[in-house]
Amino acid sequence: MSTSTEQLTEQLAATTLLRFATAGSVDDGKSTLVGRLLHDSKSVLVDQLEAVEHASRSRGQEAPDLALLTDGLRAEREQGITIDVAYRYFATPRRRFILADTPGHVQYTRNMVTGASTAELAVVLVDARNGVVEQTRRHAAVAALLRVPHVVLAVNKMDLVEYREPVFAAIAEEFTTYASELGVPEITAIPISALAGDNVVEPSANMDWYGGPTVLEHLETVPVSHDLTACHARFPVQYVIRPQTAEHPDYRGYAGQIAAGAFRVGEEITVLPSGKTSTITGIDALGEAVDIAWAPQSVTIRLADDIDISRGDLLAPSGDAPPTTQDIEATVCHVADHPLAVGQRVLLKHTTRTVKAIVKEIPSRLTLDDLSQHPNPGQLVANDIGRVVVRTAEPLALDAYADSRRTGSFLLIDPADGTTLAAGMAGASFATAKAVAVVEDEEGWDF
Repeated sequence: MSTSTEQLTEQLAATTLLRFATAGSVDDGKSTLVGRLLHDSKSVLVDQLEAVEHASRSRGQEAPDLALLTDGLRAEREQGITIDVAYRYFATPRRRFILADTPGHVQYTRNMVTGASTAELAVVLVDARNGVVEQTRRHAAVAALLRVPHVVLAVNKMDLVEYREPVFAAIAEEFTTYASELGVPEITAIPISALAGDNVVEPSANMDWYGGPTVLEHLETVPVSHDLTACHARFPVQYVIRPQTAEHPDYRGYAGQIAAGAFRVGEEITVLPSGKTSTITGIDALGEAVDIAWAPQSVTIRLADDIDISRGDLLAPSGDAPPTTQDIEATVCHVADHPLAVGQRVLLKHTTRTVKAIVKEIPSRLTLDDLSQHPNPGQLVANDIGRVVVRTAEPLALDAYADSRRTGSFLLIDPADGTTLAAGMAGASFATAKAVAVVEDEEGWDF
């Protein structure tokens, strides 16, 4: 390996990783913004740019259509829209990025949920000519439901409103007020023109009234905490290792990835859902014995006692073990084409555990444009978001989604064909009591 390559490798290893998603209404310019980010940050390969230029010329366009860098499906290019979530990786000297360019159509709201479920930041685009529309509010609400800690309001197409500051200020105030009521902790508004490149990577010469960061500068500097060691320690068991060889005749270890927190040799743990306790006698990581391990490391944990433990069990510190329950109240986003109905039998997958369950109630369906609720809808259809009560055949150890996005989430699956029906978030929905009170229904559900 050459010296320059080694330096680059060390530089990338030293930078942090930011996962972010773009969202917004149809034709607000999401794919163009992503294309501009990739192009102006020198993250596009020569052959990729040549392919985009060729495709643009074949469509009669003189300048390259940067949206084609992310709209990879044939139907997307023909219709000029984003249908599926397009994931892209790029890096700058200051940070590495994984972005999810999500669709803008109402019918693809479920794709936005997929793209934002692991994001630490969401970029919500607004057309400066149209302002905050229904889909803008819908995407802000989804970001709030998924507890995305940072939201950027990118007011796009400022060139089409003559770069007027009052237009930007009015949109920023309306959106910030709405998102704050939902409990979004941080909102940053940036006026841009993705097509012209204003305030995307380079500061705009047309908006001297704006003194804030460009989109890329904000993405590079926004504080992102990957410290899962401060969270409740949780270890879902994936596999039980018992070699039973002459070299390791009595070895019994429990392998998996630490979902949150840290585990130490000598610590007393509780096995859930059985409730049995033991002490950690050893932790093996990459073939070496260690005294401590933390999220998201993949390790093998050895215990002092021979306990009946299998895939799907959860190890947690005895002083900080989550309660087990068979009655789960949660917010779900329905992602399947066929409905989710009261009385339906499903499989519930939580971390590495999958159990049989039945949908006992669907108390309400959320209307995301105004946060009103429709009580007792009876079923949820594709892209619906609502509250459900699920009864499981076996106890589960769930955290509230507000405390842990990893151990507070689950999937509902069709037992007949394995289709994912809904993505669930256990516990309360929005982060603020104000947002809950606005839409509280007659039965006291927090919508």
